Amino acid sequence: MKGQTVFFENKPRIIATGTVAGPKECAGVVGKFVDKALAEDTFGESTYEKAECKMLTYAIRRAIENAGAKEEEVDLLISGDLLNQIISASFAARDFDFPFLGVYSACSTLSESFALAAALINAGYYKKIVAATGSHFSSAERQYRYPLELGNTRPPQAQWTVTGAGGAFIASEGSRLAITSATLGKVVDYGITDVNNMGAAMAPAAADTVLGHLRDTGREADYYDLIITGDLGALGSRILKDLTWEKGVDIQKNHVDCGEIVYNVIEDEFQGGSGAGCSAVVFNSYIFDKLRRGELKRVLLAATGALLSTVSSGQGESIPCISHAVSIEVV
Repeated sequence: MKGQTVFFENKPRIIATGTVAGPKECAGVVGKFVDKALAEDTFGESTYEKAECKMLTYAIRRAIENAGAKEEEVDLLISGDLLNQIISASFAARDFDFPFLGVYSACSTLSESFALAAALINAGYYKKIVAATGSHFSSAERQYRYPLELGNTRPPQAQWTVTGAGGAFIASEGSRLAITSATLGKVVDYGITDVNNMGAAMAPAAADTVLGHLRDTGREADYYDLIITGDLGALGSRILKDLTWEKGVDIQKNHVDCGEIVYNVIEDEFQGGSGAGCSAVVFNSYIFDKLRRGELKRVLLAATGALLSTVSSGQGESIPCISHAVSIEVV
């Protein structure tokens, strides 16, 4: 370990992934890469919360199937979501007969889950772990902002919570796609209080973690084919590039944000996507496919999370944020 970064000598491997996404998401770049494209966002359920849980259950099960494994072979599930008491992950876990570790770091939960899974496998405690996260626009919107029935006008700095879920089957061996290190983030707060401006709130945390990772590893930014953030959106992505540039690090050419690319026409979705399902869907489908095909060799995934609640924002509190990063390399 050096600084904030843990190096995994045994290089845990990502064997396979499983993804599901809503119709709006599948109209964009991920549509032909997800395992299941939904025709409607209720997924046949009576509530959006049940639909979110069902998506997460599907992603977990599909990741296991795509790995050619059986459920009884899984040692542990690490999962989280955006809802109170992470009910989507907890309720999904009751459908499986293996241990469950529930985690929460808002929209950065995927990279946190990857980091924990890799650490446990690297240490030899477990051999096969599924890490999965998800979100749903309609469930998140009425939890964090307004009742859907109000039909509030969205401000131009707003993002759209991704409806989708993604999971990865991570094991001690079985593929060339390795998690080689993890940089655990610090909570960063620049005083943003606007709950509709998540990109501006989270960009400083992403910058802190990316810069910390490069410092700890002694690498230049161009070591990676892609430096991927989770859900900063178009505005947050620009802020991130400005913040790293001020510190002498240029990520203009190899940075991409999952929220910025998930939807087909970003102008219609304001700043793009967000949510725990944003990086989960984009990485585990589109990016994973490029890594598997060898089109990408080195990727730094730095999902970002805003650690607010309706209570804290209603009381005028600023928004503390965090970003965890994992380096994923073809070895």
